[in-house]
Amino acid sequence: MKQLFISVFFLLLFCHALSAQQEIKLYPNGSHESNGITLPETYRDPEFIINTSEPRMYVYPAPKEIASGAAVLICPGGGYVGVAQIKEGSEIAKWFNDLGVTAFVLYYRMPNGHAGLPLADAQTALKIIHKRAKVWNIDKNKIGIMGFSAGGHLASTAGTHFRTKTERPSFMILAYPVVTMSKELTHAGSRENLLGKDPSAELVRQYSNELQVTKRTPPTFIVHAKDDGAVPIANSENLLKALKAKNVPAELHTFDVGGHGFGMRKNGIPADNWPELLKTWLKEKKLIN
Repeated sequence: MKQLFISVFFLLLFCHALSAQQEIKLYPNGSHESNGITLPETYRDPEFIINTSEPRMYVYPAPKEIASGAAVLICPGGGYVGVAQIKEGSEIAKWFNDLGVTAFVLYYRMPNGHAGLPLADAQTALKIIHKRAKVWNIDKNKIGIMGFSAGGHLASTAGTHFRTKTERPSFMILAYPVVTMSKELTHAGSRENLLGKDPSAELVRQYSNELQVTKRTPPTFIVHAKDDGAVPIANSENLLKALKAKNVPAELHTFDVGGHGFGMRKNGIPADNWPELLKTWLKEKKLIN
């Protein structure tokens, strides 16, 4: 029995090694600003990491024989308290790999009231992808960003607050995203974790991304369920209105049933179909073959 246990243990280690992805530290020499979290990074459960303080990303290269040259930086959700690194991270990356898209899963710093840190991490990650595009066989004009829930807020912040060409994503994909910081419509926990307990009106406006859309905001695909009890669908609807007002190509796909946090797993609900809609959109945008 003991020998069987040892054999299984080493088999699991071997399988883990095979599936391990390259880790890229965003700041190899340490970041200049701390988020003030002193507790160690830990798993709240096997699929959710909290207290992220060392920002990094994991690379999922597209198979060379089907690579389209496109890449996507994935920002998992987690209410700005942690990252759902499996359901909204590695599972999504592997789905993109099957389409020939190289994916990067971002473990961004939890803001803990330091509002600029997650955005700094996303922008740094995009710059690294641009810089090493040739190494990963990536077309610099096809580097996008995707986010879920609070990660959707981060992705939409990156898509509306860029300053340089290498910070601007070429496209945005948002799943049940937090978009606004308006108290009436936002996710309360995400707002407090990002902005603090009593943010100024200026800070609220700055991170209400439906108010930051310009004509240079990238083409956007959004999916949201009408029965989302955590993030009101008005977040996506108001963003769509803002995008249309600036003539930014955008689509919002809504589902009567889906709730919040459905990812790409099959749950026997109407929202199960959204990956096919996304695949069609990626083809139309010539991001996949």
